[in-house]
Amino acid sequence: MDTITPMNVLVDNITEMIELFTDVAMGEGLAPLLVLIGTILIVFTLGVFGALTLGAIGSLFSANSS
Repeated sequence: MDTITPMNVLVDNITEMIELFTDVAMGEGLAPLLVLIGTILIVFTLGVFGALTLGAIGSLFSANSS
């Protein structure tokens, strides 16, 4: 029963962070555009490094060794 309290705190902190982040992201000026560009950059880099990681793992188990 001791693990329920930290999980509640964690969920509460995550929901509060999401509320604060949406307030900032929907702010005035260029904030929504900057959040969109940042999201695109992060998704692109995660995709590239994910593909590279999967390629490296695949090359470990491939039969062709040079």
